[in-house]
Parts: sequence; structure tokens; C-alpha cells
Amino acid sequence: MNINFQALGCRLNEAELETWASQFLKLGHQVTTDSVEADIVVFNSCAVTSEADRKSRQQIGRLHRKNPLAKMIVTGCHATLNNDVVKNYLGVDMVVGNDQKDNLVEKAVEQFGLTVSEIEQPIQNSLFLRGRHRAFIKVQDGCRYRCTYCIVTIARGDERSRSIGDIIDEINRLHQQGVHEIAVTGVHVGGYGSDIGSSLTALLTEILNQTDIPRIRLASVEPWDLPDDFFGLFQNPRLMPHMHLPIQSGCDSVLKRMARRCKTSEFSHILKIAREASPLFNVTTDLIVGFPGETEDEWHQTMEYVENTGFGHMHIFSFSPREGTAAARFSGQIDKETKKERSRQMHQLAARLKAIELEKNIGQITSVLWEQQINAENGLWSGYTPQYHKVVSSNHLIQEASISDVTIDQVSADGLTLVSRSSQIQGQKEIQSCF
Repeated sequence: MNINFQALGCRLNEAELETWASQFLKLGHQVTTDSVEADIVVFNSCAVTSEADRKSRQQIGRLHRKNPLAKMIVTGCHATLNNDVVKNYLGVDMVVGNDQKDNLVEKAVEQFGLTVSEIEQPIQNSLFLRGRHRAFIKVQDGCRYRCTYCIVTIARGDERSRSIGDIIDEINRLHQQGVHEIAVTGVHVGGYGSDIGSSLTALLTEILNQTDIPRIRLASVEPWDLPDDFFGLFQNPRLMPHMHLPIQSGCDSVLKRMARRCKTSEFSHILKIAREASPLFNVTTDLIVGFPGETEDEWHQTMEYVENTGFGHMHIFSFSPREGTAAARFSGQIDKETKKERSRQMHQLAARLKAIELEKNIGQITSVLWEQQINAENGLWSGYTPQYHKVVSSNHLIQEASISDVTIDQVSADGLTLVSRSSQIQGQKEIQSCF
């Protein structure tokens, strides 16, 4: 069978796709990037906002129209929160709740009568077959906190951590298959180990000690989970100097209504330590615009805080009431036009801050993992620095899936990308896959 995988939303959804793809390959099936060619389509849905719910519904319909003969498995947060509804969507053959995700492949084999011819090791890495170079490693699921706007903690359930041994084995296996960058992900990554007597610091220490994978990243981590000595880990150059730390608001009174556990002063302290650990440390963030009761004064506090703090990139969301969350019932809901205007202001500020952050890299020599050729005619390649800044270069010596040192010459005209025009590639290391 040809299996196609689709995801909407968080990095955790991507990590789960990688696991299922690998499992299907081990059973003798194939992975395809084209849903039209698929016999089975697996869609990992999202419900973080009302808009994500809408997009999940749209994507299910779109996938069915493109390939009405394919069997469709829908899983993820949208499917979990709307199980009885989703199972009746046109084209959906199976709904798998988040609590049954570990058994998704087994359930598909049973329900669809799939043939099984187990092979010891997949012939090809599922990541490369899906056009990816970075592997997302799911280290835990669930969250013990209840931010007032968040539906995901309800959809994902209690915290459950994987053992360090299992995680190490997965990373070493991926490295042997040619993967040279991983990103540690989960619903509440900073809470790793809360249920097994461990911690994120302990996990990262063991990954650094027991693997040789060159590049290790962290996906989104709640700032209140990080002790001061955490950033000492970044003395190891294999741990990439970039973290996504959600602030959500730059005003303490709004953060209190959100039930966030980090005040702005504490957040600033964390960023100070991070930037002391690495001068070009890139901090990216999430921010919610128009949270219930957000006054003009509170909004201006947020704008001022964000400008003074500086972020390399921002995901900006207009508040969307989610049924089942406390914030959906709060008084002082902000009107659509006000949220739209505040979103516009914050996007303008975010673009300016991103350009400032990128300009700090001009003249720097940095390593880049080259991921794809984005314009074959001009020989233009794109990849990412350790700080997770996108770089483009037309250097003819670049090879796909290689890491090389380049000099950053400028920021692109749109202020979104670093540009290397250098004629020399320094220390290029080809990534050899082992299949």
C-alpha cells in the first residue's frame, strides 16, 4: 500500500507522522508525498484555535476530493475533541483519538486488512521520503497546566514521558540512517520527566553524552520550566542556540488572566541568561492579541515590552474563544476590528524586530544545513543556521543534505532571509545516509 501523511499544526504532529511512516515501512508498505497516489491518507489534525478547527475540516474535505478512493485515517486534536462528528465527515474511514495514537498503525492493519511482511529495517528513512531533513523527536505528551485559553491540554490529556533509553535509541537510529538534525518536541517539553523522576536537563545531558548527532534543537518550551543553570548546556555547540519561548502577552495583568506562570520580569531574566550564554542566541515566541479584557493600556504595555525585549520571530494569534476553556466565558471579549488592528500593529513590530535580529548576523561565519534547492535555474539553495535563521545562497559547491560554513553577507530585501554571496564554502560535510 502507498501511504500519504498530512499534518496541520504543531511540531508534535509532525513527529508523530515520522513514527507512523517508519512503522508502515517496517511492515512492507510504501510512503508517498502525493496524496493522489495514496491508497491510505493519514491526517493528523489540529484544534489549537477555532481557525485550526476550520482548517482541519477543510483539509479533510480537500483530501477526499483529490483522492476519493483512498482510505482516510483522521487523528489529532480536532478528531479527538469532535470524534462523533469527524467520523461522519465524507471520506473519513477511521478516527483515532490522541489516547490511541500509539496503536494507529496496528488499528489500520486490522481495519483495512493490510498485508504484513515485516522487514528488520526500512529500506529508506521515512523522513527523507517525505522531503524532510530535520527529525522531530516526541519526548512526551500531555500537560499538567491549564492556561485559560488552551484546549490542547484537554485534547492531549495527562503528561506522559518516554524513557530516556527509548529516545536515545531513536536518535541513534535516525543518525545512522543519515539524519543530522533533530528537534525535541512535545506538548509540555519543559515538563519532561515529571512522571518518571527525570527532567529536561537530564534528558538533554544524556542526548549529548550518548549520541553523536551534530545538531540538536528544542521546540517550544514554557519559560517557567527553565532553571538558571539550564543554559549552561548550550556551551556544547551541538545544542543549537535557538529556543521558542512563548510569552503570550507583555503585560502581567493579562498573563494573570491567562493563568500563565511567568511574569514579564521573570521572562526577561531568562532571556538575559540565554543571551549571555550565546550572544546571537535567537529567541522566538508566541503572542495572543485581544485576550478578553485587554485594555488599551495593557495593549500598549505589551507593545512596549515586545519592542524592548526583541524577538527573532513571532507567531501572532488573535484570540479565538474555544468552547471548553475558561477564557471563552470571560467577560470583556474584544471586538473583531480591535483585534485586527492590534494584530496589524504587532505584525509590523515583529517584522522590524526580525530584520534587526537578522542584521546581527551580517559578517558572521556560520554553519548551515542545506535542505533544498529552491530555484534550480539560478542554483539557489536554502538552509538554516544554528540560530534557525533561513539562509539562501547560489554557491555552486553546495550539496543537498550537507553542512557547511558560510559568511553572511546581507539580509534579503524583504527582511526575512539571510544571504550568502561568498564564493567559498568552508568545511562542507556531506551527510551520508546509511540505506
